[in-house]
Amino acid sequence: MKKILLLVCAIIFLLPFLFGCGKPAIVNIECDEFMEQKNVTRQIEIWPAYAITVYLCSNPSTGFSWSESAVISNQSVVQQAYHEFMAPEEPGPGTPGQEMWQFRALEKGTSTIEMEYSRPWEDGEEPEWTFTLTVTVKY
Repeated sequence: MKKILLLVCAIIFLLPFLFGCGKPAIVNIECDEFMEQKNVTRQIEIWPAYAITVYLCSNPSTGFSWSESAVISNQSVVQQAYHEFMAPEEPGPGTPGQEMWQFRALEKGTSTIEMEYSRPWEDGEEPEWTFTLTVTVKY
């Protein structure tokens, strides 16, 4: 009986890995997509304890930047772990890079992650671009 219970537990634990559900989520939005639509949205499903990495087009030489901290609707489900600007591989005047955030899925539930691309000193102005990611963490 103990062997069967152990086998069932092992199978339940390994199912996400066998079907590709255990992979960390990567979201990458290029500048072209933001040029076409200023408000980009995505939805993902992920398992608890896995990472979500978001790459968004960014060009600080224009004075624009993404929010340092994302607005997260439910921080018991998802939390921000890291954020940095990544310069382009071949730098040149006006060449965009990317900003990268890492988030950690914590527990079952749904949360939204929202970010704005704007000039921080222009208080009250509408953001140039927005990004919203709806994250569903499931077992």
